[in-house]
Amino acid sequence: MFLSAAGCLLMVYILCISGVEGKPNSVFALKGSSVNLSCSAPHSAANIKWYIVSKSGAENVYHDVSAHKNHERFIISEDNFTLTIRDLPECERNLYCCSETVPKMRPDETDSCQQNSIQLRVIDLQVKVFPASERQKVTLMCSSSCSLTESPAAFIWYQNGEFLYEDWSPWYQELVNSDQAVRYSCAIKGYEDLRAPDVSVDSVSGSCFSVTYAGGRMCSYKSEKQSCSITFPAEVRIERTEPHNSHSKMTCSSSCSLTDNKTSFQLYKNTESGEQKVNQNSLVLISSPESFFCTVKDHHDLLSNEVCADGSDCWSVSYDSRRICGLKGSSVNISSKYSHPEYQQPQTKRWYKVKINTKLEEELMENKGDVNYQDDMRNQHILRLNNLEEKNSGEYEFRMKTEQRKRKAIQFPGVTLIVTDLLVDVRPAAEVTEGQRVTLTCSTSCPLSENTNYIWYLNSRPLSLTKTPNKHLIIDAVSSRDEGNYSCAVEMISSVGKTLTVLRGRTATTTVNWGPAARFSVSLLVCLLLSVFVFL
Repeated sequence: MFLSAAGCLLMVYILCISGVEGKPNSVFALKGSSVNLSCSAPHSAANIKWYIVSKSGAENVYHDVSAHKNHERFIISEDNFTLTIRDLPECERNLYCCSETVPKMRPDETDSCQQNSIQLRVIDLQVKVFPASERQKVTLMCSSSCSLTESPAAFIWYQNGEFLYEDWSPWYQELVNSDQAVRYSCAIKGYEDLRAPDVSVDSVSGSCFSVTYAGGRMCSYKSEKQSCSITFPAEVRIERTEPHNSHSKMTCSSSCSLTDNKTSFQLYKNTESGEQKVNQNSLVLISSPESFFCTVKDHHDLLSNEVCADGSDCWSVSYDSRRICGLKGSSVNISSKYSHPEYQQPQTKRWYKVKINTKLEEELMENKGDVNYQDDMRNQHILRLNNLEEKNSGEYEFRMKTEQRKRKAIQFPGVTLIVTDLLVDVRPAAEVTEGQRVTLTCSTSCPLSENTNYIWYLNSRPLSLTKTPNKHLIIDAVSSRDEGNYSCAVEMISSVGKTLTVLRGRTATTTVNWGPAARFSVSLLVCLLLSVFVFL
């Protein structure tokens, strides 16, 4: 067993350090932490150096880390030349390499620095908390402040430090009630050591919700390594005063009286070059063609609708809903409301899709099948997606363009759509013993609304003729009559079946009494097999 475990550890080590030929090895690390980069190039104690590599056209530019402006963050070990980088900054994506000779600006197969380069990527995971439409609950999402080059293989969720489940969607499967004793965290599969700081939901009301973070960027006003508790408004408003002398004032507000200075608001103005911060209560010309909106500081997902200085005559886009959970095979409407100056009509109105946690975007072209534009209502544009598939998951933005102006959001989110299957989850297991309590859950990759109705089936027959808003089917004392294939359905969309097997009584465990001679023979046989394995 020891040899087997050692072999597994060796294989994990090889997989961790091995890259694809011609491509740099990738190392992920968490913001604010330290990382050790090993120098695998042949080296001598006299000449070894570490470099940060950047591109200038087709050529590489090498910067000696000892000459870096923040050189105190870099420590090179004298015995094995390992480079330690401390206090990693957010979203760093530098390429590092070590060499005992000066690297070539145009690398080839003989360039040891290029062949042994390491791509360092610093991420900053955070569990985002949003108010749900039900108002007495919240929803969670695993988010990175740094855009990723590709979608993660899967997200892993933890509850009170214990593994909960794994899924491709960054959205937590259930709506969450307030409970200070329950802590949530998440990680990207393959990098489980880089978990987001724990989050607990302390209270939820119709106007506010309070969250405790065990550190991270949400606690940056204090210290990212210390916990903090913050009360957020469930809704952010922007108010415009009546015009006076061709000017008006824009003010951010909410109905949450518990909000403190840690959740101060920020006023923004939309311009052709992007969003710009504006001081609250500053005077604004009512003839301004720009729109204004408010956000909660450091929580850009909590934002108001856009408004115009004069009430209507400006460029603005708002959405009916910011987060949508859609069922695979169904249809969904993503609705936007917009305005524009009367003298400037938009030449094009288009929807764009951005892959979640990345900056990779594509324009959605209308077709007669799965993508339809509905533009027959005044100041409202609807994107209808039919026959939803998992690939439709992403962030959607509505943009208007003229020859002089392109309406494009840069920093703030549009509408997040997650497309989910229905799956039957059986706990504690799909094979149980008579008398056990069994819970079947019609699970999804994102939380459906509380008023969603479910139908449960056993061997393709409905268990009840009436729909129920309960996604859980609980069998208190399971028996052989409950055995069979279970499935669930929502809005004519059905899950794949899951078979529940019920064992009659407890399975017997056979105990064999080994005599001394037999024990010796078995031990000798195991040793011989291990010896042959090691020799091979």
